[in-house]
Amino acid sequence: MSGIHHVELWVPDLGRAETTWGWLLAALGWQPYQRWDHGRSWRLDGTYLVVEQSPGLTSPDHDRCRPGLNHLALHAGPPANVDSLAAEAPAHGWSPLFADRYPYAGGPDHYAAFLVDRDGFEVELVAG
Repeated sequence: MSGIHHVELWVPDLGRAETTWGWLLAALGWQPYQRWDHGRSWRLDGTYLVVEQSPGLTSPDHDRCRPGLNHLALHAGPPANVDSLAAEAPAHGWSPLFADRYPYAGGPDHYAAFLVDRDGFEVELVAG
Protein backbone atom coordinates (compact mmCIF):
# COMPACT_ATOMS: atom_id res chain seq x y z
CA MET A 1 0.00 0.00 0.00
CA SER A 2 1.04 3.57 -0.54
CA GLY A 3 -0.45 6.98 -0.09
CA ILE A 4 -0.63 9.53 2.67
CA HIS A 5 -1.95 8.38 6.02
CA HIS A 6 -2.11 11.84 7.60
CA VAL A 7 -0.59 15.31 7.56
CA GLU A 8 -0.14 17.32 10.73
CA LEU A 9 0.18 21.12 10.71
CA TRP A 10 1.37 22.88 13.84
CA VAL A 11 -0.45 26.19 14.01
CA PRO A 12 -0.03 29.24 16.27
CA ASP A 13 -3.77 29.68 16.91
CA LEU A 14 -6.05 26.64 17.03
CA GLY A 15 -9.29 28.63 16.89
CA ARG A 16 -8.19 30.50 13.79
CA ALA A 17 -7.00 27.28 12.12
CA GLU A 18 -10.22 25.50 12.99
CA THR A 19 -12.16 28.30 11.29
CA THR A 20 -10.09 28.47 8.10
CA TRP A 21 -9.17 24.81 7.64
CA GLY A 22 -12.53 23.57 8.97
CA TRP A 23 -14.47 25.56 6.39
CA LEU A 24 -12.19 24.56 3.52
CA LEU A 25 -12.03 20.88 4.35
CA ALA A 26 -15.80 20.66 4.89
CA ALA A 27 -16.35 22.34 1.52
CA LEU A 28 -14.13 19.67 -0.06
CA GLY A 29 -16.06 16.82 1.58
CA TRP A 30 -13.77 16.09 4.53
CA GLN A 31 -15.50 15.09 7.78
CA PRO A 32 -14.55 16.04 11.35
CA TYR A 33 -12.55 13.14 12.75
CA GLN A 34 -10.82 13.87 16.07
CA ARG A 35 -10.95 16.64 18.64
CA TRP A 36 -8.72 17.23 21.67
CA ASP A 37 -7.56 20.16 23.79
CA HIS A 38 -4.81 21.27 21.41
CA GLY A 39 -5.99 19.92 18.07
CA ARG A 40 -8.60 18.98 15.52
CA SER A 41 -8.60 16.65 12.54
CA TRP A 42 -10.69 15.99 9.44
CA ARG A 43 -10.81 12.80 7.39
CA LEU A 44 -11.44 11.94 3.76
CA ASP A 45 -11.32 8.29 2.76
CA GLY A 46 -8.23 6.86 4.46
CA THR A 47 -6.37 10.16 4.92
CA TYR A 48 -6.71 12.71 7.67
CA LEU A 49 -5.38 16.21 8.26
CA VAL A 50 -4.53 17.51 11.72
CA VAL A 51 -4.18 21.09 12.91
CA GLU A 52 -2.59 21.33 16.33
CA GLN A 53 -1.51 24.17 18.57
CA SER A 54 1.17 22.12 20.24
CA PRO A 55 2.61 23.09 23.62
CA GLY A 56 5.96 22.13 22.06
CA LEU A 57 5.75 24.82 19.36
CA THR A 58 9.04 26.75 19.38
CA SER A 59 7.96 29.63 17.10
CA PRO A 60 4.56 31.06 16.21
CA ASP A 61 5.72 31.85 12.68
CA HIS A 62 5.28 29.63 9.63
CA ASP A 63 7.09 30.66 6.45
CA ARG A 64 6.24 28.58 3.40
CA CYS A 65 9.43 29.79 1.74
CA ARG A 66 11.68 28.25 4.40
CA PRO A 67 12.56 24.55 4.41
CA GLY A 68 9.53 22.50 5.30
CA LEU A 69 6.00 22.50 3.98
CA ASN A 70 5.42 24.93 1.12
CA HIS A 71 1.77 24.07 0.47
CA LEU A 72 -0.86 21.36 0.33
CA ALA A 73 -2.49 20.65 -3.02
CA LEU A 74 -6.00 19.26 -2.71
CA HIS A 75 -8.39 17.90 -5.32
CA ALA A 76 -11.30 20.33 -5.63
CA GLY A 77 -13.49 18.82 -8.34
CA PRO A 78 -14.41 20.54 -11.58
CA PRO A 79 -13.32 24.11 -12.45
CA ALA A 80 -16.68 25.50 -11.29
CA ASN A 81 -15.98 24.16 -7.78
CA VAL A 82 -12.54 25.77 -7.78
CA ASP A 83 -14.10 29.08 -8.84
CA SER A 84 -16.76 28.87 -6.13
CA LEU A 85 -14.26 28.02 -3.40
CA ALA A 86 -11.89 30.77 -4.54
CA ALA A 87 -14.73 33.30 -4.41
CA GLU A 88 -15.91 32.20 -0.94
CA ALA A 89 -12.45 31.75 0.61
CA PRO A 90 -11.80 35.38 1.70
CA ALA A 91 -14.90 35.32 3.90
CA HIS A 92 -13.34 32.35 5.73
CA GLY A 93 -9.86 33.71 6.39
CA TRP A 94 -8.10 32.82 3.12
CA SER A 95 -6.47 35.30 0.72
CA PRO A 96 -5.74 34.64 -2.94
CA LEU A 97 -2.18 34.16 -4.14
CA PHE A 98 -1.18 34.88 -7.73
CA ALA A 99 -4.60 36.44 -8.38
CA ASP A 100 -3.32 38.14 -11.53
CA ARG A 101 -2.72 34.68 -13.05
CA TYR A 102 -5.86 32.93 -11.75
CA PRO A 103 -6.76 30.19 -12.60
CA TYR A 104 -3.61 29.26 -14.52
CA ALA A 105 -0.87 30.31 -12.07
CA GLY A 106 0.40 26.72 -12.20
CA GLY A 107 0.64 26.75 -15.99
CA PRO A 108 -1.68 26.85 -19.00
CA ASP A 109 -2.95 23.29 -18.48
CA HIS A 110 -3.34 23.47 -14.69
CA TYR A 111 -6.61 24.98 -13.39
CA ALA A 112 -6.20 25.82 -9.71
CA ALA A 113 -6.71 28.41 -7.00
CA PHE A 114 -3.82 29.23 -4.70
CA LEU A 115 -4.84 30.53 -1.26
CA VAL A 116 -2.97 31.51 1.90
CA ASP A 117 -4.31 31.86 5.43
CA ARG A 118 -3.35 34.50 7.99
CA ASP A 119 -0.69 32.20 9.43
CA GLY A 120 1.03 31.74 6.07
CA PHE A 121 -0.18 28.24 5.20
CA GLU A 122 -0.79 27.87 1.49
CA VAL A 123 -3.28 25.55 -0.17
CA GLU A 124 -3.69 24.82 -3.85
CA LEU A 125 -7.18 23.79 -4.94
CA VAL A 126 -6.76 21.75 -8.10
CA ALA A 127 -9.50 21.13 -10.66
CA GLY A 128 -9.87 17.69 -12.07
